[in-house]
Amino acid sequence: MPQWVEGPLVGRAEELARLTGHVARARAGRPSAVLLAGDAGVGKSRLLGELATVARTAGLRVLTGHCLDLGDVGLPYLPFVDLLRPLREEPPPAARRPAVAPLLGGPAASAADEDARLQLFEGVAALLGELAAEQPLLLVLEDLHWADRSSRDLLRYLLTRLVEEPVLLVASYRSDDLHRRHPLRPVLAELVRLPGVERVDLAPLPDVEVAALVRAAAAGDGGVDEQVVADVVARAEGNAFYAEELLAAGAGGAQLPVGLTEVLLTRVEELGPDAQQLLRVTAVAGRRVRHDLLAAVAGLPGRELDAALTETVQRHLLVVEPDGSFRFRHALLREAVLADLLPGERTRVHAAVAARLRVDGTGTAAELAHHARESNDLPAAFTAARQAAEEARSVGAPAEALQHLEAALTLWPAVPDLHAGVPDGEVGLLLSAAAAARAAGELHRGVALLRAARDAVSETADPRLAARVLSTLAQALTRVDDLAGAVVASSRAMELVPAEPVTPERVWAAATRARTAWATGGADAEAQAVAREALAGAEQLGLEDAWSDVVISLARMTESGDPVARTAALTEALERARRAGDVDVELRAAYNLSSIAYEDGDLGAAAGWIDPAVARSVALGVEWSFYAAELRFLQVLVRLARGDWAGAQATAEELARVPDTAAHVRVAGLHVAVARGAEGVREQVDRAAATADRLGHATLLLTAGSAAIELAVWGQDASAAVAVAERTVRRLREIWPLDFLVAVRLVAVALGPVADAAVVAREARDADTAARWVAAGQRLVAQARDAQALFAEHLGEVSREGRAWGLRLDAELGRLLGAADPAAWATAGAAFGDEQVYELARCRWREAEALLAAGDRTSAATVLRAAHDAAVALGAAPLQARLAALARRGRLDAGIPGTRPVDPAAVFTPREAEVLGLVAQGRTNRQIGAQLFISEKTASVHLSRVLAKLGVSGRTEAVAVAAARGLLD
Repeated sequence: MPQWVEGPLVGRAEELARLTGHVARARAGRPSAVLLAGDAGVGKSRLLGELATVARTAGLRVLTGHCLDLGDVGLPYLPFVDLLRPLREEPPPAARRPAVAPLLGGPAASAADEDARLQLFEGVAALLGELAAEQPLLLVLEDLHWADRSSRDLLRYLLTRLVEEPVLLVASYRSDDLHRRHPLRPVLAELVRLPGVERVDLAPLPDVEVAALVRAAAAGDGGVDEQVVADVVARAEGNAFYAEELLAAGAGGAQLPVGLTEVLLTRVEELGPDAQQLLRVTAVAGRRVRHDLLAAVAGLPGRELDAALTETVQRHLLVVEPDGSFRFRHALLREAVLADLLPGERTRVHAAVAARLRVDGTGTAAELAHHARESNDLPAAFTAARQAAEEARSVGAPAEALQHLEAALTLWPAVPDLHAGVPDGEVGLLLSAAAAARAAGELHRGVALLRAARDAVSETADPRLAARVLSTLAQALTRVDDLAGAVVASSRAMELVPAEPVTPERVWAAATRARTAWATGGADAEAQAVAREALAGAEQLGLEDAWSDVVISLARMTESGDPVARTAALTEALERARRAGDVDVELRAAYNLSSIAYEDGDLGAAAGWIDPAVARSVALGVEWSFYAAELRFLQVLVRLARGDWAGAQATAEELARVPDTAAHVRVAGLHVAVARGAEGVREQVDRAAATADRLGHATLLLTAGSAAIELAVWGQDASAAVAVAERTVRRLREIWPLDFLVAVRLVAVALGPVADAAVVAREARDADTAARWVAAGQRLVAQARDAQALFAEHLGEVSREGRAWGLRLDAELGRLLGAADPAAWATAGAAFGDEQVYELARCRWREAEALLAAGDRTSAATVLRAAHDAAVALGAAPLQARLAALARRGRLDAGIPGTRPVDPAAVFTPREAEVLGLVAQGRTNRQIGAQLFISEKTASVHLSRVLAKLGVSGRTEAVAVAAARGLLD
């Protein structure tokens, strides 16, 4: 029997060399990271073990954390708890980082909930930085495909935070486990774009290396027959673990098993009964298992327990960890043992583990909840699930908190004896779960939970609780564009609680009703009156978060007031909300401050509010909550407008996960791809449109529609531009009946190719076609005018951004009607301002076109050059092409490469130039002959020469090519 002593690493020389290069970088003081991918059993762990040896030899300290397949246990930060375990006995520097205590076995810090995650992340980063300052670090995270969401978020944070420290972080994952919707996939896509991050793929070993591995493994037992080697190589298909297990299973001379599970179970069945029992207990216990837990649960006397442990370790099934605990050599082994357990036996072991965890107080509440539930101890599972939710919330892990709260809700009907101990009963649980869903960005799940709470609460028995539920539901409904439902819920909340005496429920009901009344329009007086009531009540009761919420609403209701005073009020609201610990209201204040600045055209000020708020939302783990997502969307828009397209695209794509309610953030990034003419962008835009149609979210519909219109613009597809604009505006008006001023922007952009089509038709003297395009454009303009009128009637003055798009619409309408006005385009460009780099360049394009048509060639060349310089800086290839075409067509010397004016006389004879000009006007050969006093045949000969010189085969193509080359007068 082979002794299973870990021999030299076989193969993987190239991969090890790449990893060793990263060790050298860490020794030189430079950080880096490696994502190690490969199928289960291909040799990732063995390679990481060899890397750890190399790193220690090179003077690095090695810390390793394992992710485990714990199903629905929901243990936040598990691999980092494992990784930091060696530091528990090292007070300095760990003692200087109390926020890290939850990961070192201590109690959670006493910080407010929303600050706990930020402090924890920063504490871990700072702790690792201090350790690295003493000795370069190698951090290893194994089996990242099993990582919980909070661990994935912490990993992202560390890779963006540790940019100067000598730290090498290597994370492995099973590539064959990553199905299309696996939560790790978008994380990996984000991480590989970070500086210093490399992906290394472990392919199956070549046959020759598998053979060498088999011979090396069998060397301690006197070698192995070459026929066995060949058989193992043929079966293993390059999988190192499978090869070793095949060899071990067939070492006694028996025929080799067929499947991997059969192989592993054959290995287990070779053990004695006590060792098999020990493996079953270890598989159920999960994680690494302490010796005292095994002793308490396995039911074996001390001597038999030690013998069984010795047997499993010597047979290389269990591995002893440095702290004396035990784990399976490979996760596939544990999976096979678990799958082979009978249901009753599994239940009994879970019960024994749960009992032991309760007795000695070790483990986490999440683990206890898991074992209690699997052993059918539902009261214990319910209690532990609530505690686990609280533990997850306290360390800023809302997704895991939601998971545990929903588990408790599932158990609620089965534990009636425990109902009295839950504040507000099932309704309270539902409210807590909805809050966790909101923080995790699961808005629709939160709405479903709140509707369940509404149905469960008794308005008669507890009207105040019912009002709280309805107010919370109304706020949630506004965030999923159900304004009608929000009005109903907020109105009912007001009816349930009287104005006197003032209560928190009445204050929040009034604050929420003010928001819904104003959002739907037509009830502005009611909205302001209710807001004033809520403000007075919040001041009376000292409810700073409610006060802030109402001040934000009032600031939006009174936008015509003093802008300085409004900004000061919103800033105070933000600060008060932060003091009160209400991150949702805090982000709402930041969003309104930034959106007002954006609408006023002050993009620098907008970015000044957006960037720190987005960073704070990420640090707090609520980056996909409603206002955090809206802030990120606005961040994309601001960067797009300012010409920071790389930053806009990175913002749109950098997040690890994008819930449906925030899909518009990613779609906004498509505007960069469209404006740059990227390959494959049409398919992306089509997918975005399909997602928008499926979900029906207003901002997503707007963003996807806008991208599709832009694509139609550069594709010169006037029909598509009209169709998308009409459909999008109609859908938006259904959701936002009064405030759909965005229609002006959509129509202004869509009108571009429509006006182009009308211009071409007029030049070809095709009056019918020109009239058709004018009518289509005027239909679009009518929709935009409706939006402007409704906004003016119900919402008041238009912002600077809105005015700029209105001027752009007016200028495009002039082109449509055949009256292109350079001054109109100059005015529109000035309204956008220098910060709006792209829109200013597009206005200058049309201004140059109009100047050329008016005969002002010098001014046209100057404006065209400015537009082209901006397009080049942005990498806006489609705009560059259109500008170059205009320069050639107008024979303008604008300094654009490839557009040097060409004199038609150098290409065509005078008669050929005359014929070409008449062809461009739509004349037939007979009409050309009559007008030039030549025969039809002679006109045909001249035209043939023109076609030959242009290298084209038809009249229409000749006109297009000549116009593009500036050969038409």
